[in-house]
Amino acid sequence: MRRRLSMILLCAPALLAAGCTGTVNRSLDSVHQPVVSRTDYVFDVVTDGGGVSQAEMQRLVDWMAALRVSYGDRLAVDDPSGTADAARAQIGALVARYGLFLESHAPITAAAMTPGTVRVVITRATASVPTCPDYSRTGSAEFNGNTTSNHGCAINSNLAAMAARPEDLVLGRSPDATSDPLTSSKAVQALRRAVNTGTNGLKAESTGGK
Repeated sequence: MRRRLSMILLCAPALLAAGCTGTVNRSLDSVHQPVVSRTDYVFDVVTDGGGVSQAEMQRLVDWMAALRVSYGDRLAVDDPSGTADAARAQIGALVARYGLFLESHAPITAAAMTPGTVRVVITRATASVPTCPDYSRTGSAEFNGNTTSNHGCAINSNLAAMAARPEDLVLGRSPDATSDPLTSSKAVQALRRAVNTGTNGLKAESTGGK
């Protein structure tokens, strides 16, 4: 009996110390929040008398395809000379194929530009929760009223993964960008067209069967 008691007394400080380790969170709010990071990809295009040759345009097409440009990316053309309007128009037409627009201002990039070129800049933001998963506190006794260390990881990681424009998690969207009825009704119209097409197809099939 004395030996068991002595073992408990020896282990008590270790148990108390274990309860004090790990992520501290004494509220119901998660300490694990999405972090938005930004990356700039650059591609210098040689201009031919102000425009872009077919070979250079093909190089640009392949580069954009390799990066899988899609909604959420921001594209801009950096033209320090201000004389490559024809090249900007060509690149803008290519960007329009992705359903995107050229930004009015290009971000500052580190590398110097060669004369006779324009720089296409793709700005891509990503969101993640780098501190998740966090199991630093879930396996120990809790004496301080903390929530589990992994609290909020699932919902915030899913939110970060679902955001089509990760920058919206930081700045949000202006009301004029989200209140256009034509934009908000596109999804409904697409669904109705799909349903009507499917219904008409079923009717035509059943009539043919008769």
